[in-house]
Amino acid sequence: MNALPWGTPAHASPWISPSVTEHLLHEAGVRGDVEAQLRVLAGEDLYILAPKAEVDAAPDSITWRSHRDEAGRSCRGVLTRGMLPPWHPEWVFHAVSLKWLAETDWPDPYQLLSVNTGTPAQILLPATPPHRALWLRHHAENDRPAGDRLIALRHGALHGPLAYGLACGAHLAVGNGVPWNEVGTAYREYAHERELLRDTWGITEPASWREQLDYLLDARNSPAEPDFVLRVRAQLGIGLGEQPSADLWRETAAGHAQDIGASHDTVRNIEELVRRIVRYEARFRADGLLSPDGRVTTTVAYDYGRAVNLARWGLSARYCVPHDAEQAIVYAGALSKSAYDSWEDFSAGYALGRVLRFDGEDYGAYYQDNVTAHRLLTESEGSPWRNIPWR
Repeated sequence: MNALPWGTPAHASPWISPSVTEHLLHEAGVRGDVEAQLRVLAGEDLYILAPKAEVDAAPDSITWRSHRDEAGRSCRGVLTRGMLPPWHPEWVFHAVSLKWLAETDWPDPYQLLSVNTGTPAQILLPATPPHRALWLRHHAENDRPAGDRLIALRHGALHGPLAYGLACGAHLAVGNGVPWNEVGTAYREYAHERELLRDTWGITEPASWREQLDYLLDARNSPAEPDFVLRVRAQLGIGLGEQPSADLWRETAAGHAQDIGASHDTVRNIEELVRRIVRYEARFRADGLLSPDGRVTTTVAYDYGRAVNLARWGLSARYCVPHDAEQAIVYAGALSKSAYDSWEDFSAGYALGRVLRFDGEDYGAYYQDNVTAHRLLTESEGSPWRNIPWR
């Protein structure tokens, strides 16, 4: 077999790429445009295969093994997101950047970087010090924040109950820069997922993952007070035949809280919560998260949307199997459908639940992430929200 030019694909036959990333790499390879390939790689996570037992023993250490390709050349391989193999309980992946690849030690100056080894999207790149300096330049020029794009996989779920449930978790998928429609081998990476679940959720094994997932699916993770006051407003509206004023809503909510034995401090917090919701809803209308006369009816979307992602995190961390994750995702989608009337209503409920818990009316990252995701999901032609009917 003749050696292929560096930077060209290993196969020339027609091929349908799993995502835009692999399509761009393949097209650049057909043109022989290594610079374009590096620009694509610089903006992506790249994945290194590892035995789960090895990572469990040393989570912060990456052993990057070499292999020989069909032509006998020594290579070190990485995969792009769309080329990851199916989920396996004993094999996991490290996520690295082009910068990491450039800065790691390459003792063999003739060794090659092989991207998507053995696939139609394979490219081979020399890894000498001058070449790696070029990788660093491209990374500096083309690296981008995770939460600025909507990503999908062509072989992922696109229709049906699983896709519907995954679309209910799309806020966080956008924010984390991962495909919205994947239930697969990795969310971001195995070691990161384990650390996140341990430090943020107290999850260290399958039982605690299931417990936290059930809290979310039962809408018991978030504070109860926001939905309490939103129910008061809805009941007032039914009785009055129109939306109550903010003052009437606040006074009625406080009165109900007193009637059920809430403390003085709790009653004051209920009154302030109504004021906060009024201000947030006004900002939502200004930023397009609500229609000019729109209101949030419930914040359970925040728990349901996170349940979708906790299912995906648990799968990535090997705390469950694909069937468990898919069941939870489908159920979260069904719960969401019963609680809201449209994707837009769901999104506003999710956003309010999130900012009430974390934003503190700073209108900072927690708020802006909601606006970015909402706009991408409601306006992008390829968004699941524009292609999967709510009902």
